[in-house]
Amino acid sequence: MPIALFNARVLRDGQLLDEHCVLIDGGRIVDVVPTVQARDPRIDRVDLGGGLLLPGFIDTQVNGGGGVLFNDAPSVEAIRQIGRAHRRFGTTGFMPTLISTDLEVVAQAISATRGALTAGVPGVLGIHIEGPFLSVERKGVHDQAKLRELDESAVGLLSSLGAGRTIVTLAPEVTTPEIIQRLADAGVIVSAGHTNATYAEVTEALRHGLRGFTHLFNAMSQLTSREPGAVGAALEDPASWCGIIVDGEHIAPAVLRLALRCKPHDRFMLVTDAMPALGTDLRAFELQGRRILVSGPVCYDEDGRLAGSNIDMASCVRNAMGLLGLPLHEAVHMASLYPAQFLGLAGELGRIEPGYRANLVLTDETLHVRATWIDGQREDA
Repeated sequence: MPIALFNARVLRDGQLLDEHCVLIDGGRIVDVVPTVQARDPRIDRVDLGGGLLLPGFIDTQVNGGGGVLFNDAPSVEAIRQIGRAHRRFGTTGFMPTLISTDLEVVAQAISATRGALTAGVPGVLGIHIEGPFLSVERKGVHDQAKLRELDESAVGLLSSLGAGRTIVTLAPEVTTPEIIQRLADAGVIVSAGHTNATYAEVTEALRHGLRGFTHLFNAMSQLTSREPGAVGAALEDPASWCGIIVDGEHIAPAVLRLALRCKPHDRFMLVTDAMPALGTDLRAFELQGRRILVSGPVCYDEDGRLAGSNIDMASCVRNAMGLLGLPLHEAVHMASLYPAQFLGLAGELGRIEPGYRANLVLTDETLHVRATWIDGQREDA
């Protein structure tokens, strides 16, 4: 039976529509119509009790959640648990993210993601492989012993998922433009991160298929007066996407406000870079043998280095409004439409439009999540 979701303001085309309802059938959005037009007795009317109905959030960088770290448990069940934890905060699509490790573990994680996609685990869209092809100088908390150059031998593995989407975060200087092009040609979304590359090296990579930048500003060569670095290349290029962690700690809000003036807003997307503590009361956890401490929205190792976040996507949207001064529709687009475009999924996710997958989030007026739908299936927060 078709379902009509009514009594909520619906975000569509950058506007909040009053007195409209969203018709869902078979996991897809059928139409968005004035509520008075959805009186057919064959339609099951669902009163949402006010609030905002938004496109579901998409997080392209999710290391863990619900007490689970993907690196520690690269399995279908781990992906399911991580997705369940993030869904409570409006995330209806996510990329489980593997931190630098041995290639054998990378293979296990790819196999687990393939299995999760086959099993229809709610929300999983593919895999994000962050390393081990990273710069030693910009490794952050990544285990230096796991880092390596990217050569021909790993290309087949990185492009082997066969379903969903694959993001690979790499440092352009530890591989060649030709290998970046091979990955891009194989359908891999290549992103620069944990890189000490020069501006020239990054712009060459952009010419060979590099599409994005992982947690812009963090763990990459900075913009300086004579060497623009990875940050300068990212901000100058109008076509590439930039993931940003808007928690008030990873990047000063003023810096992000300046970044937003440099290129179109639709090339920025909110990410959490969340660790296993998300959705739990954990105040510490282990990461590759090191103790990581949770402090508010961020995580640190015992030397005080940032080690991912403890923030959720709904909080990132609120921060994009409160810290960056963005209007509601633009902050929501950065959590839904723009990451969908980055993933090449903008024809089915990121909007409330007929034909799109019914991935939705219901929030109150303060953007605290009440319920989500993934492919038309509701779960209350």
